Amino acid sequence: MIIEELLLGQITRGQIIDVCIGIRWTAVVSLVGGARKCGLATSLQYQNKHSAKATVEKAGYLAELISDELARYILSSNTLERSIGVAAINSLLPDSPQKTVEINAEHEIARLGREKKVVLVGHFPFVHRLGKEVGELFVLEREPRKGDYPEKEAPQIIPQADVVAITSLTIINGSFSGLLELCSPSAHVMLLGPSTPLSPALFDHGITTLSGAKVIDIESVIKGINQGANFKQLHRLGVNLVTMRN
Repeated sequence: MIIEELLLGQITRGQIIDVCIGIRWTAVVSLVGGARKCGLATSLQYQNKHSAKATVEKAGYLAELISDELARYILSSNTLERSIGVAAINSLLPDSPQKTVEINAEHEIARLGREKKVVLVGHFPFVHRLGKEVGELFVLEREPRKGDYPEKEAPQIIPQADVVAITSLTIINGSFSGLLELCSPSAHVMLLGPSTPLSPALFDHGITTLSGAKVIDIESVIKGINQGANFKQLHRLGVNLVTMRN
């Protein structure tokens, strides 16, 4: 089962309250069982060569959609609409507080990767610190920086890793399933980043750890997104970093 279909099968129905698309982050606020929840995703820009075509087809009316319909934006070929779909899913997934701990992805990778070969898909800000904590570190990037490996090297590098940590941005750009197939059956596979769906159902499909974000101050976070906040700023405004282990 592809990850998009799997996630759509895990959500609960709710009322969409707000959809906020900032330059860095997308947020969907929903009302589920009487509680307001906010899901995040990276705003992955849609490169539209035809300027007359809408960037988001139903812009201005997204909050009027039923929750299932908004979540199905994860199936769109438009990457910005996929961002909306992932954020919607993250706002509609049932909470599993008994399964999460307040540990960020950097510390979790360091714990799992001590004296082991680690592949990090995505150049995260903690790369230089992490390299000192694990046995070997390989960073794969679509836009590689100094010391990174290009995406095309994934088939050679990922199968040899003991720990593979994959940015959840790959769900939005459509590359996640292919990367997961490259992982050794014995590897610890982590999905990380604010877009990460915190759903235990993913543990049945080769993933062992989920490191994501939980919004605890919706109003402040929405304001930050509207004003161009980066994730470090959102964290201070009201986002907890959490990890769910299999």
